[in-house]
Amino acid sequence: MARFLIVVPPLVGHVKPAVSVAAELTARGHDVAWAGAQRLVAPLAGPDALVFACAHPDRDSLVPRTDKVRGLAALKLLWSQFLIPLAELMAPGVRAAIAAFEPDVLLVDQQAIAGALIADEAGLPWATSATTSGELLDPLAAMPLVAQWLDAELAALRTRVTGRRDSTDPRFSPYLTLVFSTAALVGAVPDRGGTVHMVGPAVTSRPAPDFPWDWLEPARPTVLVSIGTVSGDAGSRFLDACRVAVAARPHLRAVLVDRAGTDRPPEPDLLVRERVPQVDLLPHVNAVICHAGHNTVCESLLHGVPLVVAPIRDDQTTVAQQVVNAGAGVRLRFNRADAAQIGAALDDVLDDPRYADAARRVGASFRAAGGERAAATLLERLAPRRPSRPVAVLLPRIPG
Repeated sequence: MARFLIVVPPLVGHVKPAVSVAAELTARGHDVAWAGAQRLVAPLAGPDALVFACAHPDRDSLVPRTDKVRGLAALKLLWSQFLIPLAELMAPGVRAAIAAFEPDVLLVDQQAIAGALIADEAGLPWATSATTSGELLDPLAAMPLVAQWLDAELAALRTRVTGRRDSTDPRFSPYLTLVFSTAALVGAVPDRGGTVHMVGPAVTSRPAPDFPWDWLEPARPTVLVSIGTVSGDAGSRFLDACRVAVAARPHLRAVLVDRAGTDRPPEPDLLVRERVPQVDLLPHVNAVICHAGHNTVCESLLHGVPLVVAPIRDDQTTVAQQVVNAGAGVRLRFNRADAAQIGAALDDVLDDPRYADAARRVGASFRAAGGERAAATLLERLAPRRPSRPVAVLLPRIPG
């Protein structure tokens, strides 16, 4: 059996697919450990997960700034103030995890670049975990000067972290890139010499909060509203507009995920929760309103649920356009959509069967791709067969 180290950034959406892959690898008898933020990974991966702590910058401090800029400026801000500092901070923890756990293969999230750099330094095979398709579609192809800037930044980062010069792009493994989507949603992507494999979403049961399942009424259409961790005036305004849109349609019920709004007076057809068991809830809803986060979109489509998408930042604009191109949803402008527009979009996706039909087609492609089972099989091919062996040194599991 083999030993796999999974390296993830402090971003919930990037950890969730890896949790499913880790569970599949463990079920097959392999040893799995993590390098990342323990306080984030442990609740998702389970109490028995072995997590080697890595330092990281505060993503929350960057979010308000990225919300105020768009396009090229937002991309440069993301790299210069979050992803590159993240790699430098994580590198010592990843290096220590490799020394202690002695993995055969690393699975490295595309935004946890330290994993790729240190794997190369150690001479270990590594696979890229592409939890979103934004990088795969080469968003900088039409901006060669920006591409040159990023290439230079990554080269300098490698030199600072490892002392080496290498032309390998740490965003793409030369061995294997796992894409947690399919062409039915993403379209065609470069295969990079046959190393890119679309395995579809990796979605298995995860630790989930309680939910009042008896609140649901199967005879009435139900809408799930979830915009991730967005807070502040923009998030509150959008959620309030969703409330008004649903209230104007008495034939609908809605489950609204709002970490700040659960203290409001209850409404008969609106259930407000801080968290929901999304994977388990989706088979019971008829439409989803969301921010076009990759996990929420893929999990919805996996269950054949059409979407109203209102992208906010980062890769969400790309994912939202993919939903529209696939015919599985309607796109709105997050900062401008009012209750009338949200309501009209809901009417469209609920009343026109073409949206649900398209969602089911994409979902069928997801199931055929294999998800975490296909990902685990591809990872096994990178690993040598070895007898079980104890971990030489266990690092303390400290918060990271």
